[in-house]
Amino acid sequence: MRTPEPTEGASEKRRRRARRSSRMVLPVTEWIWRHEYWLPPGITWEDMKETEEISYPQPRHLLLSLPLALLLVVIRFFFERIVAVPLSRKMGLREKVRRKAPPNPVLEAFYTTQGKSPKEGELVGLAKQCDLQPRQVERWFRYRRNQDRPSLTKKFCEASWRCTFYYTSFCTGLAVLHDKPWFWDHRECWVRYPQQPLLPSIFSYYMLELSFYCSLVFTLPFDIKRKDFSEQIVHHAATIFLISFSYCANYIRIGTLVMVIHDASDCFLEPTKIFNYLKWRRVCDILFLTFSAVFLFTRLVIFPYKVIYNTYYYSMELYQPFFGYYFMNALLMILQLLHVFWSFLIIHMVYKFVKSGTMEKDLRSDSDESEKGDDEAAQVKEAKRNGAIHSEPSGSCISKEPPLQLNGRSPAANGDAKTR
Repeated sequence: MRTPEPTEGASEKRRRRARRSSRMVLPVTEWIWRHEYWLPPGITWEDMKETEEISYPQPRHLLLSLPLALLLVVIRFFFERIVAVPLSRKMGLREKVRRKAPPNPVLEAFYTTQGKSPKEGELVGLAKQCDLQPRQVERWFRYRRNQDRPSLTKKFCEASWRCTFYYTSFCTGLAVLHDKPWFWDHRECWVRYPQQPLLPSIFSYYMLELSFYCSLVFTLPFDIKRKDFSEQIVHHAATIFLISFSYCANYIRIGTLVMVIHDASDCFLEPTKIFNYLKWRRVCDILFLTFSAVFLFTRLVIFPYKVIYNTYYYSMELYQPFFGYYFMNALLMILQLLHVFWSFLIIHMVYKFVKSGTMEKDLRSDSDESEKGDDEAAQVKEAKRNGAIHSEPSGSCISKEPPLQLNGRSPAANGDAKTR
């Protein structure tokens, strides 16, 4: 049966709705791109039009970063499998032996739906359902959580990719900026601003950095989630906004300084992680101390003095404050707050390094839970609950724990821990 064609009245209504929506969209876009928000007083978008002789940054150029970001994701996929994985084996990376949690439908259902770390009351209830001791249920969840943690190979591959990019980006930044006047004299950032021509080398450097951080957003669900995951999201968002806004408002000279300062310390961070995974302690310790010094110097000294002070004071020698001035400085301050947060973590790691003489782990990493230490603590807790610990001058010891059995009770059915 043929459907009737729409009447002329219905078509006219659709056209009117389309015209109304287009009229609504146009004022919004015009409001967003008002030159008062992006450019200093007295400068309009007409003054920033490209000519055959001079090229200025245009917002539409940023769309190129999306396909480039997808290209970087593809390059990373093949890099990790063709280069990073064989390299990890050749350098002697050894995976940790992890105990697998025995199959248990009740505990697995709780793990996937309720939570990965049940409370004490929930442990007792699950133990009764599975005919196990609470300590055995607690150990099962510990094994199960360790199964979901990323392997050392995955960590090595991710660090290798970022190390390769940061070295490439930092070397590119130095090659592009070493002969630019604003790299040495920061007042040059505002000479003839905002009508500063866009150089092809600066455009390529900008697209490289923006594409990389966009690719990190694309792969965020699949990358290793560390302790500062929320701060990483804020950092990526602020970085992308900062790069994009600085490009549209032609803050490219300041933007290039920000990018090369950040890449300087990242060049030492990722190799530190790599050698930490490989257990090359001496090399790892040297790189860690170098990274700490470079990070603290570039992020807490150079960045606020050479960048924030520059944008906050030097730019006011030419123009009065406007929206772009406040917005740019707000993004820079967000980055600086993140620098302070990470600096506290690094200083804490340096303090632990001085005390122990070696870097034990990355505070941001998602490390495996200790089986031996946690098992002993669980046994002490269980023994105290049942009143089976007796104090001795040299300290009390607990006997070896019963095996994790899921088909019946363990030999110590009453849950009492025997003293040695």
